[in-house]
Amino acid sequence: MNVADLVAIDVHTHAEISKDGHGSLSPELFGASEDYFKAHGHRQPTIAEIAAYYRERKMAAVVFTVDAEHATGHPRISNEEVAESCAEHADVLIPFASVDPWKGRAGVREARRLVEEHGVRGFKFHPSIQGIAPNDPVAYPLYEAIEELGVPALFHTGQTGIGAGVPGGGGIRLKYGNPMLVDDVAVDFPELRIILAHPSFPWQDEALAVATHKPYVYIDLSGWSPKYFPPQLVRYANTLLKDKVLFGSDYPVITPDRWLADFDKLEIKPEVRPKILKDNAVRLLGLGTQERTTGA
Repeated sequence: MNVADLVAIDVHTHAEISKDGHGSLSPELFGASEDYFKAHGHRQPTIAEIAAYYRERKMAAVVFTVDAEHATGHPRISNEEVAESCAEHADVLIPFASVDPWKGRAGVREARRLVEEHGVRGFKFHPSIQGIAPNDPVAYPLYEAIEELGVPALFHTGQTGIGAGVPGGGGIRLKYGNPMLVDDVAVDFPELRIILAHPSFPWQDEALAVATHKPYVYIDLSGWSPKYFPPQLVRYANTLLKDKVLFGSDYPVITPDRWLADFDKLEIKPEVRPKILKDNAVRLLGLGTQERTTGA
């Protein structure tokens, strides 16, 4: 990956479909998400198509699926498939994995294998879909392994479009998206790099407090058009958190084209824009370090 040639790094994109056509979520939950994002009939691109999309735009993207087999009963997309497909497009794609915390020791072994043998660069957690509070001790052995491996953990925070409008929300509990639950993780694993995904409605102030207080907690801006960002989020991104805020789209339900067009209209300082769009992600993901090591 030639980082210098990239105009941006999107730290939040989804592999929604496998090579054999298996979806990462059930049709019911997918439909609810489409309704929530007003993205009816959006295509579920393959990872190769994601690569082509971002390559055309001179951007890189972090790609992951969500493993919520315990709570949903729906088989996940293979982490190995995501990693191998990203490796085929390493000029623009960065693989993250997702391991259901309920998998216990088997999940810990898988996480180590994915990093050490498959080049995975981080892990995605969606506590509301996975049916577990981020600070549940069940997840702690997995966090310990991720901290030791030196890669980030990305947590969905705030409300989710998954299950919205389905009776009972499809069994998804919004309370697990409170960033204050992740604050416990930041305390108990002080060297773990953590990304709080999305403007964390209705807990935006909590997310800002955690990211300001804990040195290794970042915020990604995915899942919302920037024109809807709360004013305090914009203010902190411009000042106290200018080195800890990351561009993310939530592709394919929100495209980077739409996100960036609205971001251009946001009152972000000129010197802060490149930090949010690329520089902060380069530092967090160790991409600059990797390049110096490989001589690229």
